[in-house]
Amino acid sequence: MATENQNSNHLLLDTLPSAKGLRFALVVSHWNTEITESLYEGAKNILTQKNARQIDRIDVPGSFELVYASRSAIDRRYDAVIAIGSVIRGETSHFDYVCQGVTNGIQQLNALGKTPVIFCVLTDDNLEQSRARSGGTLGNKGEEAAAAAIQMARL
Repeated sequence: MATENQNSNHLLLDTLPSAKGLRFALVVSHWNTEITESLYEGAKNILTQKNARQIDRIDVPGSFELVYASRSAIDRRYDAVIAIGSVIRGETSHFDYVCQGVTNGIQQLNALGKTPVIFCVLTDDNLEQSRARSGGTLGNKGEEAAAAAIQMARL
């Protein structure tokens, strides 16, 4: 397991730069709400602890819509955007198409170079794996995304 020895429990908040004066957009998918809400809370908690000036939430129906909403957030001049979603493998190839589309879309937004867009989309085989990564035994990837957003905004 790639994240077995890397989880948000290793975050050292004291070494993380301040978010004072920075504005963040958290784009949150409603699909798999149990997971995305936990990721959102983790990210918001870190940004609040690090004194972010502004934390706005933008809700979208599903993970595929994260790209459009993140692009819209870039236009509103945030210092960083965090795209929060959860795609859990099902019985069809839909999982593969959604994961590939979201990954490519967010990568393309980052290639524009205007505003960092942090990829906080869990792509798990089952609900148990998602729970482990959204506040369970493997930490909270939302917290890690917030730490990355602060670091990238400070570049």
